[in-house]
Amino acid sequence: MDSTKIPGNEFLDILFYGRNKDYGAYELRSRYDKRVRNAIIGTASIMLVMIGSYVLNNTLMAAGNEHRPPVVIKPTELAALDIPEEKKIIPPPPAVQNTPPPLAASIKVTTPVIVDEDVQPDEMPPKNADMVDKVIGFKTADGVEGGSDIDLGPGELGGGAGVVQSVAAAPDANGPVTTVEIMPEFPGGEAALGKYLNNNMRYPHVAQENDIQGTVFIQFVVNRDGSITDVKTVGAAKGGGLEEEAKRVVSKMPKWKPGKQNGQNVAVYFNLPIRFVLGQ
Repeated sequence: MDSTKIPGNEFLDILFYGRNKDYGAYELRSRYDKRVRNAIIGTASIMLVMIGSYVLNNTLMAAGNEHRPPVVIKPTELAALDIPEEKKIIPPPPAVQNTPPPLAASIKVTTPVIVDEDVQPDEMPPKNADMVDKVIGFKTADGVEGGSDIDLGPGELGGGAGVVQSVAAAPDANGPVTTVEIMPEFPGGEAALGKYLNNNMRYPHVAQENDIQGTVFIQFVVNRDGSITDVKTVGAAKGGGLEEEAKRVVSKMPKWKPGKQNGQNVAVYFNLPIRFVLGQ
């Protein structure tokens, strides 16, 4: 007998014949078809509700879009810029140059020098008669009567650029200068200067303890009488008392041989490098 062709309830009755039907398994098996049917119906109902909701939502949105005002995009228009006209720059009129007045006749005058040979006629000093109605200049040239004594050249005021330039005053011969014909010198020369520094220089204790060494540049003035003044250091400072010691020793120097310019004693600036080196 084929068990698949037996109705469900009869099959269960045969299967649970002589067994406890109140145990629960019989009840579950007898209601299996009903539970499957209810599950299929519930799932189908949920799917129908979801599909209906989606369709309804799309319908409402489409209806709402029909009542919305259309969006109009206006193109952006650039306003035309008014380019200002270029201002015409009128160049100033050229400067008026006055014609310089004519020159007066000039004659070259040389300083008389006594020589032991004949002088050429063109090198002879001019005579007083030749200097009448003429001005003294650097060359002999023809001119007009009542003309200008000097060549002013073209210009608004009749002379060059119309500017009076002052002549630079000569430097004070007594003031310190940087270079001269004969520079100042320590008595005995460079060898004596080195011996003086070695005998009088004391290495500062602070510099020794901190291992400070290097070259200190001292500037001073050797006056006309050979005395030393205005002692100072120049350049980067080394510290440790090196600058103070160098200035002390230089200030105690004896008088130098002063510098000379045109055979005269002059005050001169002098730069002296002093090197401090620690012994190994």
